[in-house]
Amino acid sequence: MAVPKRRMSRSNTRSRRAQWKATPVTLVACERCRSPKLPHTACGTCGTYARRQVLDV
Repeated sequence: MAVPKRRMSRSNTRSRRAQWKATPVTLVACERCRSPKLPHTACGTCGTYARRQVLDV
């Protein structure tokens, strides 16, 4: 197993961790009711997915 020979400095650790970014949630408009929803999921407002009624809301 690989083990580092030297301790990584605090500035190097923080500059590497500076690349960890949270991405915003991708939302799309529902085709039927135009409310925002996650892509590839059923709409929580009207209960449709791919132009079919799949949930009783």
